Amino acid sequence: MNIRSAVFTVSSQKLSQCPSDGLPEFAFIGRSNVGKSSLINMLADRPGLAKVSSTPGKTRLINHFRMDDRWYLVDLPGYGYARVSKSERGAFSKLITDYVLRRESMVLLFVLVDSRLEPQRIDLSFIDMLGEHGVPFAIVFTKGDKLSSDRLASHVALYRRTLLRSWEELPPMFVTSSEKKSGRGEILDFIGECLETVGGR
Repeated sequence: MNIRSAVFTVSSQKLSQCPSDGLPEFAFIGRSNVGKSSLINMLADRPGLAKVSSTPGKTRLINHFRMDDRWYLVDLPGYGYARVSKSERGAFSKLITDYVLRRESMVLLFVLVDSRLEPQRIDLSFIDMLGEHGVPFAIVFTKGDKLSSDRLASHVALYRRTLLRSWEELPPMFVTSSEKKSGRGEILDFIGECLETVGGR
């Protein structure tokens, strides 16, 4: 699947402010500084679409990007570390859980994890929460160019083994590099297949 147009639509502080047109949504989430904005820009092939920041926790709103007037790419606030107050973190957490658990338009959630790291407790806890609530998701390994192919394969295999301790069936997994634009075609083709399944709504 190719992206012909990608347009920022709205930033929302709460679920009720999100678009109400019912177009299918594919959301992206991960720990702060996992490379989410870079990945979104790479997928859309629009370098400045999502703002990239060196400051963790910069995304504090739900950002909707309308893709080809057919579906939305949704940029969710990062979870975990952020240089904000405890009350603000609580507000982000509610915003994330409200969207993930209650957004009827969401077809799939892409959970981003840093391929350079061993499985992190905060990511595994979030993934377990998705499983408990039956939220459809896929895992995206970011920054795949920062490791040798052998170490990358080893880290992905470790993640699979770790998940299989509590999961009978593994979610779809993608390995990406925003710098090398690897994984882009696989993710977009997967989104295209999902859109066919939901009939474009």
